[in-house]
Amino acid sequence: MSTDHKANAKDKMHKAVTATAHELAKIRTGKATTALLDGIRVNYYGSMVTINQVGTVSVPEPRLIVVQPWEKPMAAEISKAILKADLGLNPINDGTLVRVPIPQLTEDRRKELVKLCKKLAEEGKVAIRNIRRDANEHLKKDEKSKEISEDDHRRISDEIQKMTDVFITEIDDLLASKEAEVMEV
Repeated sequence: MSTDHKANAKDKMHKAVTATAHELAKIRTGKATTALLDGIRVNYYGSMVTINQVGTVSVPEPRLIVVQPWEKPMAAEISKAILKADLGLNPINDGTLVRVPIPQLTEDRRKELVKLCKKLAEEGKVAIRNIRRDANEHLKKDEKSKEISEDDHRRISDEIQKMTDVFITEIDDLLASKEAEVMEV
């Protein structure tokens, strides 16, 4: 039973790191990346779908995202959706392609983005610590109900702490690389 708690905690911690990485990828750095448009939804004949479901999203050069809609009328819808997303991006629609130039970031904006990155990373760390706390509470219950011994409880608790440290270090590494990417001119 106790190894279930450890495996469950490890799985949840891995998901927390993945979610944090996904959130950090959405932050605009001055470099074009298809992840910038991931959360944007487009009206496709009455249904709201993601941009990559109505066209091909590519990055032909470092400061440009291009969306090639599969149906020409969708170009206008894609442009509207990008503007509505309020990402500070101004799409250029030529009728067949939607070009999204990525503007340079100001120093102040870079600092704001770093603060946002730190906030997202801290949320990820808090999630991991909460998972550790829940796993330790389950271990205490198991020990009280005599499912595991005190020694097993202590050993597994130590292993969960080591796991927690590893995943928190992963988030710190993600934050450091994103911070460097944001501050790069």
